[in-house]
Amino acid sequence: MKLHDLAPPKDATKAKRRVGRGTKGLKARGTLPAGFEGGQLPLMQRIPKLKGFANPFRVEYTPVNVGALQELGADEVTPQTLVDAGLVRPKALVKILGQGTLNRPVKVSAHAFSKAAEAAITAAGGSVERVPLPYANGRPPASGNALMNR
Repeated sequence: MKLHDLAPPKDATKAKRRVGRGTKGLKARGTLPAGFEGGQLPLMQRIPKLKGFANPFRVEYTPVNVGALQELGADEVTPQTLVDAGLVRPKALVKILGQGTLNRPVKVSAHAFSKAAEAAITAAGGSVERVPLPYANGRPPASGNALMNR
């Protein structure tokens, strides 16, 4: 038998009487819920729940650099040729960006161009054609899915 095995016999000790607690009630029970602020609106309910703002009309482009057009080696580039080359997913909106160099004329069709990309393509003797967005009024429809894709 060791010291930590010693214990008083059952019912030998009795809980101290709690005096002056009134009748029942929250404080008479000994514990309060975590975060209880005495009837004031708790902090966890006061702070905002969601962060930021998801624009339901956001148009997301897949970027393709001018250097990738040089490596592609095609004289005419459309969104479909970029899909076939594996640079863009099907049904993606394509934006051509100006990183890299282009030293041969290329006819490029895409949904959007940066100013640097447009300047690089025309400086190499190529041409730029904007493909209209596949939406009725140029903007994607406002839906709940746009809020989930942020």
